[in-house]
Amino acid sequence: MELQKLINADCVIPKLAASSKKQALHELSLCAATHTGQEQQAIFDALLERERLGTTGVGGGVAIPHGKLACLDQLYGLFARLDTPIDFEAIDDQPVDLIFLLLAPESAGADHLKTLSRVSRLLRDKAVCEKLRECDSCENLLALITDRAPSLAN
Repeated sequence: MELQKLINADCVIPKLAASSKKQALHELSLCAATHTGQEQQAIFDALLERERLGTTGVGGGVAIPHGKLACLDQLYGLFARLDTPIDFEAIDDQPVDLIFLLLAPESAGADHLKTLSRVSRLLRDKAVCEKLRECDSCENLLALITDRAPSLAN
């Protein structure tokens, strides 16, 4: 799925306040519940379950938490830039300040993996991450995420 179809300005949080990984996931699950129509606790539980398998802190100040929910009918994305970097147990032991949350239906198999890969490629680009860190509006963050993504597809 193209990122333009996955995320909109309402799903971008330019200044998320969180002091821990668990608090960040809780805040993101609250926002995701509003956009997906799913229960916040179900989203939070799915994210925590995935984190138990291994951290989604991929390094470079980036985390891509993700989970699958049976009741979803499509993929959903949220992006947050944290006010203050937090420990996310990232693979490089560096604090995280950029988070892209991905939620998928349980049946999403290949689509989920392709979208996860697309998000990962986007956020591995150090120049993109620097620009994301410099933005302070939902619209500018969204433009960076969605305008850059097509050239990275497949």
